[in-house]
Amino acid sequence: MSDISSEIHRRRTFAIISHPDAGKTTLTEKFLLYGGAIQSAGAVKGKSSDRHATSDWMEIEKKRGISVTSSVLQFEYEGYCINILDTPGHQDFSEDTYRTLMAADSAVMVIDAAKGIEPQTRKLFKVCAMRNIPIFTFINKLDRDARDPFDLIDELEKEFGIGTYPVNWPIGCGVDFKGVYERDKKSILAFREFHSGRKRVSGVECDINNVEQMDALIGPYAREALVEQIDLLDGACFDFDLEKVRTGKLSPVFFGSALNNFGVEAFLERFLQMSSEPLAHESEGEVVDPKDENFSAFVFKIQANMNKAHRDRIAFMRICSGKFERGEEYWHTQGAKAIKLSQPQQMMAQEREIIDTAYAGDIIGVFDPGIFSIGDTVCTKSKKIKYAGIPTFAPEHFAVVEQIDSMKRKQFAKGMTQIAQEGAIQIFFEPGSGMERVVVGVVGVLQFDVLQFRMDSEYGVKYHKQDLPHQYIRYVDNEDADDAYMSSLRLMQSTRWVKDVKGRNLLIFVGDYEITWALDKNPGLKLSEFNQNC
Repeated sequence: MSDISSEIHRRRTFAIISHPDAGKTTLTEKFLLYGGAIQSAGAVKGKSSDRHATSDWMEIEKKRGISVTSSVLQFEYEGYCINILDTPGHQDFSEDTYRTLMAADSAVMVIDAAKGIEPQTRKLFKVCAMRNIPIFTFINKLDRDARDPFDLIDELEKEFGIGTYPVNWPIGCGVDFKGVYERDKKSILAFREFHSGRKRVSGVECDINNVEQMDALIGPYAREALVEQIDLLDGACFDFDLEKVRTGKLSPVFFGSALNNFGVEAFLERFLQMSSEPLAHESEGEVVDPKDENFSAFVFKIQANMNKAHRDRIAFMRICSGKFERGEEYWHTQGAKAIKLSQPQQMMAQEREIIDTAYAGDIIGVFDPGIFSIGDTVCTKSKKIKYAGIPTFAPEHFAVVEQIDSMKRKQFAKGMTQIAQEGAIQIFFEPGSGMERVVVGVVGVLQFDVLQFRMDSEYGVKYHKQDLPHQYIRYVDNEDADDAYMSSLRLMQSTRWVKDVKGRNLLIFVGDYEITWALDKNPGLKLSEFNQNC
């Protein structure tokens, strides 16, 4: 096996998704503990310590105790090179999660055992299903009161329309939680609260019909319930099929407690065995093999000001094929020019390490002087390709934002532009107004809070914000749509004409009725929902 093939073979790149507070970031921390990437886990909302989750690196994340941007984490574990994409759980940041899923080969879905499937989990699963991404389910918080595990399994199958295969099975929950039974190994992982997120748990091989040993491990009441449940499970559940797992048709299910580090290592080891190495990507109808020696990658995320000392801007790239080598000259497809990727880095949240090489499956960050957009392709000059653009969500909430201090005009313009280029917000200009006043569009209202916090803390700019009642945005597709044409349109008083950063004309509407009115009163007007960032 060649150097490139062997390196790619050992890589696993996956995203962790969940509804807020299901324990996603806590699970990520425990993975990092096992890989030796960190020495102690920082609880996301821990009040007794000033540590914070490794993946939550923004100041606002540390203050609020939530993840608001995706983080990239790479570490080694038992011969595997693991790339974790930790995503925001809050629905207001779903667009960032969506883009991140485009860079993942599989997904780990974390579910709160007491709550089951929640709205954001449902939305994220649909994105995974659309791409046939393999989904591994970790049902968390078994150390607390939980729903019946059969109900949880049934809900997964009915809601998502896929099969499930419980790899292990919980023995009780809450104060009666005794551990899990590993079905294929026929062993018990016994739960003890003193693990406290630090000690690994070893399984005890035990025949489920060995009454004496089972009673000593979990007690007679729990043993009787377990025997009955496993008999029912063996007769009713789907058979394990690795091919179905890898095509997103069957989800292996694990039970545990991330906070107490229970069942996490067993889950990680089985996940690495079941998940596939980096998958192929498609470029204009052609399938690009990850082990093709020609390097190719696409930009799925841009982040400004990750390092306060440098005020730099990083473009995150998912390598799709071949081997990246520092110092080589590559081709920027959208820019149609040769470039050198400056300061190539691998990430541990905001911590970075300059690298010389990287392989398909890896996520690298490169310095972006402002030439990259989300969805851009970078490849070798000898084999030029172009990956499909990454769809964007149309904003649903709008506000007028106006700077307060006219002396900070440059900082205001720079901050708004850089944050907009990340894709978290979209900015628009009203014809005739300068850069001191912009219209901001977001998918979720919490993005307004993040924008305000970042503009103040990163750019030293404060501003006035006036919320708008508008909910819909449409691009004007007419070829002759110059300013004169736009000014001549008959529109309802509340409809606003704006331009995007590329000078394209758009209309924002309060409701559907305004769109219908505009089309009726302006024969020939062509409106479309712009949803492809190409």
